[in-house]
Amino acid sequence: MTMRFLLQFIFILLTMGFAAPSLAQSDPKDLIDALAKASFKQAEELLTQIAATGDARVVPALEAFAEGDLYVRKSDGAVVITKAVGANLAAIDPLTGETAGEAPKAGFTKIKVNNTLRRAIRSALGGLTLMSLDKAVRLQAAQQVLQSPSAENLDLVEAALAKETDSEVKARMEEARAVSLLASDRSVEEKRAAIDMVASLGGREAIGILMTVSSSIDESLKPDLDKAIAGIEGDLALWDAAQNVWYGISLGSVLLLAAIGLAITFGVMGIINMAHGEMVMIGAYSTFMVQQVIRTSYPDLFDWSLAIALPVAFLVTAVIGLVIERGVIRFLYGRPLETLLATWGISLILQQAIRTIFGPTNQEVGNPSWMSGSFALGGLTITWNRMWIVLFSLTIFFALLTLMKRSAFGLQMRAVTQNRRMASSMGIRTPWVDAFTFALGSGIAGIAGVALSQIDNVSPNLGQAYIIDSFMVVVFGGVGNLWGTFVGALSLGVLNKFLEPSVGAVLGKILVLVLIILFIQKRPRGLFALKGRAVEA
Repeated sequence: MTMRFLLQFIFILLTMGFAAPSLAQSDPKDLIDALAKASFKQAEELLTQIAATGDARVVPALEAFAEGDLYVRKSDGAVVITKAVGANLAAIDPLTGETAGEAPKAGFTKIKVNNTLRRAIRSALGGLTLMSLDKAVRLQAAQQVLQSPSAENLDLVEAALAKETDSEVKARMEEARAVSLLASDRSVEEKRAAIDMVASLGGREAIGILMTVSSSIDESLKPDLDKAIAGIEGDLALWDAAQNVWYGISLGSVLLLAAIGLAITFGVMGIINMAHGEMVMIGAYSTFMVQQVIRTSYPDLFDWSLAIALPVAFLVTAVIGLVIERGVIRFLYGRPLETLLATWGISLILQQAIRTIFGPTNQEVGNPSWMSGSFALGGLTITWNRMWIVLFSLTIFFALLTLMKRSAFGLQMRAVTQNRRMASSMGIRTPWVDAFTFALGSGIAGIAGVALSQIDNVSPNLGQAYIIDSFMVVVFGGVGNLWGTFVGALSLGVLNKFLEPSVGAVLGKILVLVLIILFIQKRPRGLFALKGRAVEA
């Protein structure tokens, strides 16, 4: 009996002797202090052990380590967080956060950190905060583990996953577990399921994760890995094409705004208005002036600045257009080359006037809060300002279409377009129809300037960037036809965005111009030609 008791006692002592170092090693304070003399490789191993403690008190120490604020105090070799206090540094306990005295900077030695250690720190922090009571913290922690997969985090993720009740966080933890599992020594079956999980994430991040483990993964999993990568790349190609279509629609909506007023004046009056781009520019400057007044006098109304700028820009540019038509263009009807030269001269005068008043540099036009930022739609990234401009362009187009089809003024405009002499003999005052049509086209150009001020630089040269494209849209779609302008703008916008990645922006525009010239050779009146005696004459 005595012998049996003695053997049991010796066994307990031996067990305690072997366990003591392990227990001491698991103490967060000892592990943090061990960073003082550790090499980069040893520090990486210590970070894994620190994360394995699951002690949230070490988070400030790890954050300080990543920022380069973790030091060794020379007097006692303790690892502390430091904070500048005048010429000295205050020592802060890495676990309790309590101040532990001050000393000159020479009394501390900085613990060095490199990018590899920073990645390990991010991974450790992700694992430590997976158990937080705050949902947002847990979600961010899962995201950190997802971005920095590590086999050491797998146990922590699985432990957190077993306790997680929130569906959103749980789904993200499942993804984090999958990417960590691929870096571990788990079974082939588990890794195959993890590959499927990572593949379901999609995107270039998933490809990066799969490519990272491709060199070390089991050979039997290579076909699954290659299939997953190929599937993601195929999906990305489709989303890239969809993104180009969206960019094309976005560009097309801008071209539609810039060209729709030109389509009216060109179609009804036969005027080649080279000053149309300057109407767009004046509309953008009107927006700038409205925002300046709101910033200085009514800052609470800034989110309404564009709504206020729309009627202001329309009225300003419509009045300027009316003055130009009554003062210059009405004397040049029937002489298209002279109207081109006259409006080109007017455009130079307007540009110089803006330079004189506002200066040659760009002016700041802000985005209201509801036009700022972006959102994801599947694999697409859509900015709010572009989204609102597309919707705004469609609204203006259908409003103008309604005006042309449903109003007395629209009926008169169409009558003058189809047969000016017959319209005049029926009592329509064609000179005033011309004047108000030109004013309407100029006003719409001003509204276009309001929209363009949100996506382009507001400068005296703003209109010049769109005038040539606007003419191409009008000619391609059919002179004076609004539906032709609509289809032409969207078609050219999408075509440009598909050509730019392969041939470049400049060569892409040249190719579009060549294609339009070839198209006009076959259909001189564009996609949708107007009908009427005067038009067909």
